[in-house]
Amino acid sequence: MEKVTRSEAEWREALTPEEYRVLRQAGTEAPFTGEYTDTKTTGVYRCRACGAELFRSDAKFESHCGWPSFYQPAAGDAVTLIEDTSLGMIRTEARCAACDSHLGHVFTGEGYDTPTDERWCINSISLTLEPAE
Repeated sequence: MEKVTRSEAEWREALTPEEYRVLRQAGTEAPFTGEYTDTKTTGVYRCRACGAELFRSDAKFESHCGWPSFYQPAAGDAVTLIEDTSLGMIRTEARCAACDSHLGHVFTGEGYDTPTDERWCINSISLTLEPAE
């Protein structure tokens, strides 16, 4: 995978202030406000910052958590996982492997009926949806 490298000034120019806050500063959009939370459109979800393919709609499921949920990324090397100890807990942060932008978090063992028993809880603002034709 080709790495995307930009200065912080270039990221600020390329992204809206809210996109920058979430993607580059590991922020979170408010639950139930993102454009893809309830989307059922068939297609590919890409990183809003760099366009890398991250998830496919066939791995998206209803978790009712307030953010789009997937049970796996499109490819094993599409997303980088990092231990996140912010907020006084240990979580697994998901970042775009191509540009290192924050996507959301991964949770396991919650009992969802998915092939992986994982919930990739992803901010809508971190994604763009490319509908299938």
